[in-house]
Amino acid sequence: MKHIFYSGKDPSRPVFLLLHGTGGSEYELLPIAKQLDEQAGILSVRGQEEENGMSRFFKRVSEGIFDEENLLFRTEELYTFLDEASRKYQFDRTNIIAVGYSNGANIAGNLFFHYQNALKGAVLFHPMVPRRNVELPDLKGKNIFIGAGANDPLCPPEETLELHTLFDQANATVTLHWEHHGHQLTATEVEAAHEWYVLSDFPS
Repeated sequence: MKHIFYSGKDPSRPVFLLLHGTGGSEYELLPIAKQLDEQAGILSVRGQEEENGMSRFFKRVSEGIFDEENLLFRTEELYTFLDEASRKYQFDRTNIIAVGYSNGANIAGNLFFHYQNALKGAVLFHPMVPRRNVELPDLKGKNIFIGAGANDPLCPPEETLELHTLFDQANATVTLHWEHHGHQLTATEVEAAHEWYVLSDFPS
């Protein structure tokens, strides 16, 4: 799996798993990771699927309709990769926080849907509900930030609220931040994620 890794300046800090949006790369979210915590490690991955020359983490049938079989395969692949990467780079497997945007946020969300201990927490920018009619594991102790756009044409508010409810019912601690914009990632959204990160005591 194509990726880059940077050791954290402080080994007690989390490792950020960076998951880009459609058409992005493993370099797309590096500035955001630095804004969240300059001391944290970084494991940034490129999606293995291609759609019209654009990298994605899993296939979709059409806009907003996911190829669930491929989504499950790629989610399991990513989960296995995290195990392998933690051994290779010798970081704490239990201290990974996903930072995902759009398609990357969706596969990060699906990790929570299927694996209780895949992630310590996550920053999900503009995610959708990855799958429905799935019983989530107990996510008690997991801290999740969801950044959403009130005018997002790809992820309407109802979808965001549904995802929030699903995580909440699985006992995760969820913070939902709204922007009055569309699907784009804004500076104020990133700042809100930084404030959430600090208040969640991840750096300690």
